[in-house]
Formats: sequence, structure tokens, C-alpha cells
Amino acid sequence: MEPFLDIVIEDARWEALGLAALAQPAVLAACSEVGLEVEGFSLCLMGCDDARIAVLNGDFRGKAAATNVLSWPSEERGAELGCVPDLPAAGEIDDPEPLGDIAIAYDTCAAEAAAAGKPMRDHVQHLVVHGFLHLLGYDHIDDADATVMEATEVRILARLGLSDPY
Repeated sequence: MEPFLDIVIEDARWEALGLAALAQPAVLAACSEVGLEVEGFSLCLMGCDDARIAVLNGDFRGKAAATNVLSWPSEERGAELGCVPDLPAAGEIDDPEPLGDIAIAYDTCAAEAAAAGKPMRDHVQHLVVHGFLHLLGYDHIDDADATVMEATEVRILARLGLSDPY
């Protein structure tokens, strides 16, 4: 099987933390929880710093400030208010369906983990799961959607042995 998760490291601190080793099981746990087969899909995760994510946030969301994680689904996915999104159709093994891209900022993640008194590795896995769910069409703008997304995150994190972040 071709690797379905492409990791791009723009900040060496992510390499030192082991972003790939944290992201792979987080995405696999998310796929398992929502019933998405890994084969036939691809996605890209970029580990960057606050300066880079602030530019991306400004370019794509009109908010020129750092944030913890951003997601760009390859296509618009979603669901009825308060419902689970439909799963995307898989591509071929040699021509996988792209789910989209995720960027995660080291500085913001480290600051949030420290402020919450939790290990950086746990927080990173949570944010990778969060970003991945956005690629599938989960959202948290409306309370009903937030309830669905957060409950799904909690179940995925439990699969990883991580506690409820909410």
C-alpha cells in the first residue's frame, strides 16, 4: 500500500517531536472510528511554525494571525445540521482520492499544551484528529455540529488512550 499520509516538515521541531509517528496512528484511529478505509485515499499534513500558519490563515480565512491547525478539504463535504457527514468515495489504490491538506503550527500547539498542562504529543494528536475530521466534512460552527464533532473526537482520542479534551 502506498503511504496515504504525506508529511511535509517546514519546522525542524516537528521532526524532533516525531510528527509522522504521532499523526499516522491519529489518522488511522479516526478512519477506524468513522468507518473510512485507508486504501484509496491520500492527504497531506504540514508541520510549520506560527509565522507560516499566520500567512496561510490570512490568505485563506482573512485572519492574519497564528492558529493551531488549519484544514483544506479537497472538496466541499458536509452534512445536515447535527448529522454525521457521508464518507467520501475511495479512489483507486494507484490513484487515491485526495481528502485535502492540514497545516499545524508548532508554537501555538506548544503554548496551548503548556497552558492546559497536557503533553504536547497528546495535544498534537488531538489537533491532527480535529483537522482530519474537518477534511471529512465535520464542523463546529453550530452547536449541533460541534456536539457531533466533539463526541467523535472524544471517541477517537479514547482509541489512542487519550483523555477527553473537552
